[in-house]
Amino acid sequence: MMTILTSNKDIDRAAWSALVQSSPTGTWFQTPEAYDFFAALPQEMQPFVVGVADDNKLCGVVVGYVTQDSNALKQFFTRRAIIIGGPLLDDNISDTALEQLLLALRKCLKQHAIYIEMRNFNDYSPWRKCFERAGFSYEEHNNFHINTDTFRPIRDSEGQGSDIVYEKVMNGSMGKNRIRDIKTSFRDGAIVIDHPTIEQVREYYGILRHLYTTKVKTPLFPLSFFEALYHHPDGRFIMVGLPKKNDCIEIIGGTVCVALKDKCLYEWFVAGRDGEWKSIFPSSVATYAGIRYAAENDMPRFDMMGAGKPGDAYGVRDFKARFGGELVEHGRYKCICKSLLFKIGVFGIRILKRKKI
Repeated sequence: MMTILTSNKDIDRAAWSALVQSSPTGTWFQTPEAYDFFAALPQEMQPFVVGVADDNKLCGVVVGYVTQDSNALKQFFTRRAIIIGGPLLDDNISDTALEQLLLALRKCLKQHAIYIEMRNFNDYSPWRKCFERAGFSYEEHNNFHINTDTFRPIRDSEGQGSDIVYEKVMNGSMGKNRIRDIKTSFRDGAIVIDHPTIEQVREYYGILRHLYTTKVKTPLFPLSFFEALYHHPDGRFIMVGLPKKNDCIEIIGGTVCVALKDKCLYEWFVAGRDGEWKSIFPSSVATYAGIRYAAENDMPRFDMMGAGKPGDAYGVRDFKARFGGELVEHGRYKCICKSLLFKIGVFGIRILKRKKI
């Protein structure tokens, strides 16, 4: 018997957590903790969860959120349902159960979102026909996965571990220029702050907001989102600082990650004041520090959460490529719920990208 579950209260949390651990598509973004985090931010997003059980066994869960915007008109034309990481699926889920899950998801969201987008972090190719039968089209999209098992700390003459670089970074595939940038950054004073204060996180947010306003030109969550994630047990904020006089530290970059224990560290946001110094590269140090953190805390994968469409010129992909990860193409699935509003929204986004948001 197939059962569709459309409420957080309907899904057994123990079974849900167990599925995250056993599923080949499990990510932090599909955990009960992720749903709770989204639900605690009603001003920023409208969370949803849909599950399917087959003969009383939970075999599929989809967690996501519908974007919110303080501007009512902009929200009306751009609201979309985002499913980060892709659905959480049992390895043996039947085609029928998966299709029922996806159809229930569409029904749940058709009045709330213009379109649904699944940003896959794992391989869903065995189920592609199921997605397409349920009305989801496939779009190619790249990502980088870094295997942190290959990281080993360099030892100096006294046997102490170095805080600068690691040997055998992806079997030596980290670009020489990237290694050089990290070395010179540390040499000229940059430091890594693994446990920043909330004030330092707020300082970093100014850097991130500037990046999104001037270059990325897509909406950024408000500061309250980052403050909430800072206090979440799965949030990992790693800052890059530059010591100043009177024991002050100026924040010049950082990375914002979430951790799935013993499995993966996800780099959600990264930014730095790059270009302000000839030999200090804050964004490179930030990502390096995130990879190092994952390696030292027994998380075998560092997920860079997207690298653009294959074939398109994309500076972010070039930046990420030099860290020596594996380029994967797990794509995205998209379902358009309101075609006219979708076309208007696409046109509007093009206009917004030409201006400051």
